[in-house]
Amino acid sequence: MSSGDEAVPDYGFARRPKWVVSHVLVAALVIAMAIAGMWQINRHGERGERNELVVARALQEPVPLVSIAPPGAPIEIGDQEQFRRVTITGTYRPEDEVLVRNRSYEGSPGWWVLTPFVTDEGWGVAVNRGWIPLSYKAGELRPGTEAPSGTIEILGTVQPARVAEGFQVADPEEGRLLTLGRPDVARLAQQLDYDLSPVVVRIDPASAGEQVQPIPLALPELDGGPHASYAVQWFIFTTIALVGYPLVLRRVARGKAGSYTYADDELAS
Repeated sequence: MSSGDEAVPDYGFARRPKWVVSHVLVAALVIAMAIAGMWQINRHGERGERNELVVARALQEPVPLVSIAPPGAPIEIGDQEQFRRVTITGTYRPEDEVLVRNRSYEGSPGWWVLTPFVTDEGWGVAVNRGWIPLSYKAGELRPGTEAPSGTIEILGTVQPARVAEGFQVADPEEGRLLTLGRPDVARLAQQLDYDLSPVVVRIDPASAGEQVQPIPLALPELDGGPHASYAVQWFIFTTIALVGYPLVLRRVARGKAGSYTYADDELAS
């Protein structure tokens, strides 16, 4: 073959062990990126559904908490009725208050204040009165964060109770706790002498009183979040890998063939 003839790509190198490993790694990377993109699309869809739910339930009239989540109701009711506006009449029990650890607000670390609220019927609900900074300590007086006293009616939204999951450290099963890792209603109920609703009620700012602290928790932002843009990025990376890797193999194959042709020409001269 003369040096003027175009070399035919030689892909024999692609069967060598180190290249086989490369193929497997690239294939795994492509699959992982495609899965990540699909996951982001699913999260975008879920966020849209959540936003629709928040809007729909904000338009509904508040209902008495006892009508949807009385003591003894299944814990799943918290997820089913999340964001539902509810009312309760009763009295706060500040002596039974606990703090929920590792909660942030606008980037600052702090606590959620979980204060039981007991109805005239004798059962209660854990009310999430909002966020306070980490400068407040569990087991100490927290001036300025006190719950309103006396019998009052409060308005709030249903927040699901949660327990430690995955790598989260579970709270001790014994003893009286001053803090919880999650808004775990079942664990809180163990140290109380009255029954609790299986949900948490996130206090509405109108029912929070005049204190500066705690800061009531806002409902989720009604936007699409970053998931759609993240999905686009993952699919772009996937496309680059699918197109780029074969081009790399072709370039190497043409280089191999070119070197063989040059060697043949040298032998023939």
